Amino acid sequence: MKKIQLEIYLRASAGGWTLPLYYNRLIQAAVYNLLDPELASFLHTRGFSEGSRFFKMFSFSLLQGVYQLNTNEKTICFSGEVKLTVTSPLHNFCQSLADGLGAGGGLRLGMGEAKVEKIETRMPLVEKEEVVVRTLSPVVLYSTFRRPEGKKYTVYFQPGDPDYDRLLHENLYNKYRAFYGTGPPAGQVGAKALGQQKKRIIDFNGTIIQGYSGKLILTGPVPLLQLALDGGLGGKNSQGFGCLEMI
Repeated sequence: MKKIQLEIYLRASAGGWTLPLYYNRLIQAAVYNLLDPELASFLHTRGFSEGSRFFKMFSFSLLQGVYQLNTNEKTICFSGEVKLTVTSPLHNFCQSLADGLGAGGGLRLGMGEAKVEKIETRMPLVEKEEVVVRTLSPVVLYSTFRRPEGKKYTVYFQPGDPDYDRLLHENLYNKYRAFYGTGPPAGQVGAKALGQQKKRIIDFNGTIIQGYSGKLILTGPVPLLQLALDGGLGGKNSQGFGCLEMI
């Protein structure tokens, strides 16, 4: 199955599907558990490397559906149909994940489980050096600095910031080299916000991560834009960030 995007449609039980407010870690763990053990081990322990950087080469969306928040309990409860999108340039990843979901009949996240109703596959192709996308999970781009006293701190960037395009291009360039073993065609990747960007703060297993959601106009070499759609835009993709759809 040569597909790079899975749209997984789930059905919450009559009482709803209650999850922690920050559920990214649970989805990541479920993905690894559903994969072929050898592939899961490779991606989890190492993945694809470029210098000191390692890339898992998959991303996933936030859950999409009708929900209610309980701020006191820090939970989110979904009802009815819920959609999860998973993308990867690894064809065997998509096949393995679809097989795992089909065998189990449901997706378990922590103590909660939803029934898998159907899985649709898509293969969006970038054909021009400009593409309009919508983020299905926040895009994360950041740099880490050290204060004079030695303590590290992180600065997160949004479209329009001076370093945003540079970091965006460097990230995709390194992913391409790691995955394909060669450099991409010449040309810089850039992003322009299309409308307002929404800042999202997510707690991933005790680490606070900041990203931005919205519509973007991406420009650059087609192979790099394709990889952004396939494997995610920005950093921390396998933690549920930078998942895109073309519009």
